[in-house]
Amino acid sequence: MLERASNGCALVERRPGCCEDRHDLFSFRQGKSDMSTAKSSVGQVRTEVHGHVLKIIIDNPAKKNSFSPQMMFQMSDALTLLDKTDEYWVGVVCAEGADFTAGLDMPKFFGPKAENWDLRDGTIDVFALANRCRKPIVTAVQGIVYTIGIEMMLAGDIVIAADDCRFCQMESKRGIAPFGGAHFRFLTRAGWGDAMYHLFLCDEFTSERAYKIGLVQEVVPAGQQIERAMQVAETIAKNAPIGIQVTKEAALKFIENGERAAVDYIPKIKDRVFNSEDFKEGIQSFVERRAAVFRGQ
Repeated sequence: MLERASNGCALVERRPGCCEDRHDLFSFRQGKSDMSTAKSSVGQVRTEVHGHVLKIIIDNPAKKNSFSPQMMFQMSDALTLLDKTDEYWVGVVCAEGADFTAGLDMPKFFGPKAENWDLRDGTIDVFALANRCRKPIVTAVQGIVYTIGIEMMLAGDIVIAADDCRFCQMESKRGIAPFGGAHFRFLTRAGWGDAMYHLFLCDEFTSERAYKIGLVQEVVPAGQQIERAMQVAETIAKNAPIGIQVTKEAALKFIENGERAAVDYIPKIKDRVFNSEDFKEGIQSFVERRAAVFRGQ
């Protein structure tokens, strides 16, 4: 049965006896369902709901999950759905097939028949350069993780990598440069030397190397990365969502504006958490020596 989601942005397919809900995202620009995209030859980005976890799936394995402009819009819509829906506390970004993504389908973005792919007003930026998702995002990667694949995973918060990954930020080999945030997120995760080493060489490197320099947080056997990412997300979802969200906000204050801004933000953190129902539940559960049941209120 199809029902309108609470934020009015998607149709939710609720299937009896199934633990998952599947979303067919509404286009924020066109105001109509993207359900027909599932049959499109250019691939799609689709979503599933697992409790409080929104699973965002890149689905174009025939082209190594390369992105078309339409898929970029769909990814933005999925992240917007995560950000705006109160029932979704954590996002998991993953991909079908052997590879995470080979990057952009270049002729569709830069060729003579290039399509428009500007960020739409009110939607979340796939690269978190403008509007950024407030919810925590865990990304599972495998196989080829080129260019925008690295930038997407670094726009999230935690990365689980299969042990067969091949990372490469190769834009300068094609006469361009990274424009999705790699030039500074490599730096914040890996430090100047390691960041410049890979950004200048445009070389391919392994999951082990990515883990060593801080681009990924766990490396697991290939085929287990999505399952592990879901486990991490479900563990995060057991915590108070308001506390998790303000923690991310406060951390970003430091990244964007420095220590003073992060310190000045502490009173706002206190105000939001101390006035929440989840704070009361956390204290009560401690007194009663039981697991807390948070509601995001």
